[in-house]
Amino acid sequence: MIVDPSDLTPLQVQAYLQGAVTPRPIALASTVDAQGQVNLSPFSFFNMFGSNPPILIFSPARRVRDNTVKHTFENVLEVQEVVVNIVSYAMVQQISLASTEYPRTVNEFVKAGLTPAPSERIRPPRVAEAPVSLECKVVQIVPTGDQGGAGNLIICEVVMIHIKDSILDGAGTIDPFKLDAVARLGGDYYCRVQGDSIFKVPKPLTTLGIGIDQLPHAIRTSNILTGNDLGMLGNVEQLPAPFTATEVELRPDLVKARAQGEYAVHKLAHDYLRQGRLEEAWKILLAE
Repeated sequence: MIVDPSDLTPLQVQAYLQGAVTPRPIALASTVDAQGQVNLSPFSFFNMFGSNPPILIFSPARRVRDNTVKHTFENVLEVQEVVVNIVSYAMVQQISLASTEYPRTVNEFVKAGLTPAPSERIRPPRVAEAPVSLECKVVQIVPTGDQGGAGNLIICEVVMIHIKDSILDGAGTIDPFKLDAVARLGGDYYCRVQGDSIFKVPKPLTTLGIGIDQLPHAIRTSNILTGNDLGMLGNVEQLPAPFTATEVELRPDLVKARAQGEYAVHKLAHDYLRQGRLEEAWKILLAE
């Protein structure tokens, strides 16, 4: 399927993009207008873009259906400050309620049953229930167009960070299991960052992997080993020493696999890779 955005309506383009660009973190933005009226609204067009200075960008895009702008956007034009509150699973239904298009005079903190807490350096209140709240100064506002669906990039510098002690690990860093964040997918779908959805992939920052191109031909062209398997195998700096004949004899699973042929050996290595046992998988593949 090939889609040319110019052949679609803005609503159709939005549906494809929101379905494909996922998961998207949620910025629960609290702002105030010049009179001090509070607004609270979630945005999934959001991410971080630097740490020195610490920069966040979120986009209260123009509504596709009627090209109107959101109260958050109107507020940051008047008071260039915002608290970006991170959304956890424990509050996701309240956040959905806060996205309702209430009149500008309505306080979404009240409607969603959330607790405003004073910020340290800016006027908008933060959300007391949020696991993390980021007080920000707006440094630039960049409209990307003037039609329905166009973005309004709110570029913010973080000036104060509030983190609940309950989400920290023993080293004082944020534990993703305790954070229990949620993210937006397409349509009405969300995802919860928890359980098996959290996994580790070692970053090759200080090492130089040999690369998939340097794998032995039989491994590189295997019908059993997946792209992820090959990526793990190619991330070693050098090939480990294979199991010796004596070591092979002490491993019944490998003896059985070798007797059944290459397919079984690759399947055994694949199973070891799924368990994160990279060196053993390599030794199985290279066994004498």
